[in-house]
Amino acid sequence: MPFRTHTLLPRDSHQRDRLLKIFLCLICVFSCVVAYAFVDQAHTPAQTDNQATDTSGTNPHPVRLELPRVEPLSAVAQLGKLLFFDTSLSASGKQSCASCHSPTHGYNPPNALTIQPGGPELKNVGYRPPLSLAYLYRQLPFSIGPDAGDVETPVNLNALAASTRNDPKAKKSAGTAPTALAIVPQGGLFWDGRADSLQRQAYIPMLNPVEMANASEADVARKLQHTRYVQSFAPLFGPAILDDPQQLVSEAMFAIGRFEVEDPSFHPFTSKYDAWLQGRARLTVAELRGLNLFNDPEKANCAGCHLSQPSRDGLPPLFTDTQYEALGVPRNTSLPFNKNPLAFDLGLCGPVRKDLANQTQYCGMFLTPTLRNVDRRSAFFHNGVYHTLKQVMDFYNLRNITPDRIYPRGADGKVAQYNDIPAAYWGNVDTSDAPFNRHVGDAPAMTEQDINDIIAFLHTLDDGYTPSPQPALPAHS
Repeated sequence: MPFRTHTLLPRDSHQRDRLLKIFLCLICVFSCVVAYAFVDQAHTPAQTDNQATDTSGTNPHPVRLELPRVEPLSAVAQLGKLLFFDTSLSASGKQSCASCHSPTHGYNPPNALTIQPGGPELKNVGYRPPLSLAYLYRQLPFSIGPDAGDVETPVNLNALAASTRNDPKAKKSAGTAPTALAIVPQGGLFWDGRADSLQRQAYIPMLNPVEMANASEADVARKLQHTRYVQSFAPLFGPAILDDPQQLVSEAMFAIGRFEVEDPSFHPFTSKYDAWLQGRARLTVAELRGLNLFNDPEKANCAGCHLSQPSRDGLPPLFTDTQYEALGVPRNTSLPFNKNPLAFDLGLCGPVRKDLANQTQYCGMFLTPTLRNVDRRSAFFHNGVYHTLKQVMDFYNLRNITPDRIYPRGADGKVAQYNDIPAAYWGNVDTSDAPFNRHVGDAPAMTEQDINDIIAFLHTLDDGYTPSPQPALPAHS
């Protein structure tokens, strides 16, 4: 049976012409609609990566985070855990690593003291509050310049620093990569980056007279030989380890470092923000506003240094770029060190760190710390001058526009701005990145409500949040 063909248009010519006109009109109408939609979209601001615009509080673009693997501790890390909590390793017999780095406080100090006491009788104090030991598992050794960690031969830091002395400072704007790779100090441990490994970081307090205050490396070794777990060393490091004091101390500090790398409590990524990134939590209205302000390059611009976005390969943000900044925080007159008006803690160029003393372009610069678990701290900045997040935010907001609310007045009656840095180094202080790019009399970058919202967001960086068992769905779904 032959197939029958069907005509698509009527045989009548008048009817065919009328349908053709209708068809052409429909095409015109459709074209206008598409054109209007295109123009409207062109005038609508695009959602940027550093803005969370879903008013439901959910993350409109959830991600899969590449988190550290959770596995049983190695034998070396188990030994490191015993060492970390052992008070017998201090001169006082009352102080351990955990005394200043409490697990229940995000490995911050467990008290409200500005400076932690130490020494043989716990009566000595230094002049810097301890930084958190959490989230250091990806911290690179100290370097100057991009990708310096990949260089196999030792780098002459002084020569490199001197060669870049007159280079312009890199401008830091939240959500925007620098236009050029900046030759900047970065990485390392402590406020001045003087330790390049967790092993070295554990070693230094052992001999510091204002911390665990052991008289010598041999003194530490003798204490290790009398610990209740002394028999754990030989199976791990060889039968001769107890006869070599220097190697014994070195391996003990290595074990502490392994504990800090392997134990998930040092990098749990269990904050509400981590859950939100993965689509398993909703931010409140205040938290969401705070996140957007945190990431806004014209407002708080916090994310310019405290990076808030996962990396391209899914690594969760550490809320630090691990670089160094001179912020010009006011002098903390309560510190015994500061009773001497000629004494200054200048971070990278001394007095504790010695190797960069001549690189005066770094004077006053200190490491940008992580903001994870930040509200579990009670002393902020390198000198502990502030004790609340509100004080910290007021400093950022008011330092340049109303300096009289931040700094005291000198004997001459003038505001003593940057009074914890000698005048010769004031040029190192950041005055180009928002909100520090404002001037006296300008409107503040943030309102009081803005500050409250940012602090609400910072609370979402506390570990220990219990997320939804299933991914949170947007309210309109």
